[in-house]
Amino acid sequence: MLQRPYSLDVSAQLLRTEAFIEGRWVSATSTFPVLDPATGEEIAKVSDCGTKEAQDAVNAAYKAFHLWKSQTAKERSILLRKWFNLINEHKEDLAKLITAESGKPMKESVGEITYSASFLEWFSEEARRVYGDIVAPPAKDRKILLLKQPVGVASIITPWNFPSAMITRKVGAALAVGCTVVVKPAEDTPLSALALAELSVQAGIPPGVFNVVPCSREKTPAVGELLCTDPLVAKISFTGSTATGKVLLRHAAGTVKRVSMELGGHAPFIVFDSADVDKAVAGAMASKFRNSGQTCVCSNRFLVQSGIHDAFMEKLAKAMDAELKVGHGSEPTTTQGPLINTRAAEKVENQIADAVAQGAVIVRGGKRLEGSFMQPTLLSSVNTDMLCMREETFGPLIPVVKFNTEQEALAIANASPVGLAGYFYSRDISQIWRVAEQMEVGMVGVNEGLISTTEASFGGIKQSGLGREGSKYGIDEYLEIKYMCLGGLSL
Repeated sequence: MLQRPYSLDVSAQLLRTEAFIEGRWVSATSTFPVLDPATGEEIAKVSDCGTKEAQDAVNAAYKAFHLWKSQTAKERSILLRKWFNLINEHKEDLAKLITAESGKPMKESVGEITYSASFLEWFSEEARRVYGDIVAPPAKDRKILLLKQPVGVASIITPWNFPSAMITRKVGAALAVGCTVVVKPAEDTPLSALALAELSVQAGIPPGVFNVVPCSREKTPAVGELLCTDPLVAKISFTGSTATGKVLLRHAAGTVKRVSMELGGHAPFIVFDSADVDKAVAGAMASKFRNSGQTCVCSNRFLVQSGIHDAFMEKLAKAMDAELKVGHGSEPTTTQGPLINTRAAEKVENQIADAVAQGAVIVRGGKRLEGSFMQPTLLSSVNTDMLCMREETFGPLIPVVKFNTEQEALAIANASPVGLAGYFYSRDISQIWRVAEQMEVGMVGVNEGLISTTEASFGGIKQSGLGREGSKYGIDEYLEIKYMCLGGLSL
């Protein structure tokens, strides 16, 4: 394993460290450090915005909203397309920023930038397809029209695990319909958000339409509260933990704001006896170990039917040996970077210790490495009472439960207060329909471990959130429907 400082060899124009408000780079009275999670070393100091800067950004967004919404859909579409093109032109540098501040392997960071850009492309196209309705009236002297209009200023609060794509997935939809935004990026990963701001300027996005207010962990509660309570804010979109989402919902309730919440998951991954074992192993590797297990849709609870269990475990262990390499994200052979910080590593370490204390067997890995690195870990003889089966892991841990019947697997899979994503492998078409319909999740991967794509709706049920992002439905989160009755007609 290689741990060394990551050299930020990126274009100076993309390495921004100040807040971005009303088209200007703004310094706060203090700064906070951004750290390389692989080494713990400082890579930049970023303006630590407080409520003053957040208020200034909201005011700027509100002022810009009245001009931005009056632009035609085609005009907004053209600017979003320019932004998309610029992100692609600077893909390599933007990926280096992601790897530097999140620890993600460079190959995955490049993939994220492609994914990030795709939302601006998609919503630049959807901008021109926001249609209202003309409805048949009950009387001859009137016409009924249903108009779609932008909700207003949107507060966008995003996580560290996809520091670029989680912004564009929200902002692309918001800007496409005429909303303006204030983005509060995660304190661990503000550099990606600020680089997007620089490219928005180059694309010609008007001042005040896209604002970024980075802040430290200490200032986050106050800044977040302002962004969720200010009366000029009409909409909140948040991706993060269920616990934080509940806090923001309480804030939003005071002024009855529109909210979108993409919250925690605890995805089941079921392998039935009818599955193709090799494909199931490949799917498990892709789903679990992307970003070292730090994705909201990654598989957490592995349920393998008794008839196929031993073969699956043997092949999965061999695949982990052959395919996974822990190291600094900048190294081309690295597949598993560090976890975002030592707290994240401690959580995984505690889950492993709890499982072993209750009888689980470590098949591969199991050890905490230096700093925030963890060995990719495979556990057998797992039961549903263990901590790893009851709370989201967000790390490279595969706990495997052996089950006997389809009904047993579904009962375990659905015994969770959250329901974001779920996966299962089967070649029985009747079983596929039964299980897909009965799984209590917002997204299902059938014989597929990677399901996120711009064209499909993204979101969960239960305590995994509210609303949908991406797809043709994502744009509706930023629209209001206005009923217009045109009466007194002589027809």
